[in-house]
Amino acid sequence: MAGYKRYRKDSPVSYALGITLTFELLRFQPDKVTRVYIHSGMKEGETLDKLRSLCRDAGIEMVQTDKIFHVLSQKENCYVIGEFTKYEGQLEKTASHIVLVNPSNAGNMGTIMRSALGFGLNQMAIIRPAVDAFDPKVVRASMGAIFSTNFVYFEDFDEYQAQFGERELFPFMLDAKKSLHEIRPQGTFSLLFGNEATGLPDRFAQIGTSVIIPHSNRIDSLNLPIAASIAMYETTKQQFES
Repeated sequence: MAGYKRYRKDSPVSYALGITLTFELLRFQPDKVTRVYIHSGMKEGETLDKLRSLCRDAGIEMVQTDKIFHVLSQKENCYVIGEFTKYEGQLEKTASHIVLVNPSNAGNMGTIMRSALGFGLNQMAIIRPAVDAFDPKVVRASMGAIFSTNFVYFEDFDEYQAQFGERELFPFMLDAKKSLHEIRPQGTFSLLFGNEATGLPDRFAQIGTSVIIPHSNRIDSLNLPIAASIAMYETTKQQFES
């Protein structure tokens, strides 16, 4: 399709595919939105009126065209696309972090972002090589949580540790010092997770306090988003107790 291209990692913009994601984008990153595309199949009604109002108030261009939908979305029920400029985040030293070391799956990254936001851990360090957080697949899997997540890329873990090493570090590994139920973070902390296929390198056993999530011997390991969600729940549950 002339004028519209599939998302590329080196592109200055990315896309929120769908009305729900676009509303999240407009709510939490309105200054990054460049335009909103509307498909001819989008029906008139309260939802479209709300979208028009938000775009009008923020001075955001709305473009009605079907062409970009053929390029970017394979879903028949996608009638709205929010285009936005990529942006850089900044991690807070006083906040706890999620650290993903060499994540390679877009869906997993987005799912972890959503869980992290739910548990109040919306600060994420991503260690390269890693999947592109602005890939529309990540945006979709996060269900819009990416727009409320501060994430920063680091060339290696040493770079992250040099900036944020003065905190409790908990690398999650199968060969670990402690079980998850034994740790009780007292201050700011970072939960470290490895690649989906290989986990954390062996050297992480010497960093902080390594942790394992106990489970039956019927499986060899938990998948990454589930393990991360369990870890986040266990380490933050006190703040949600009434």
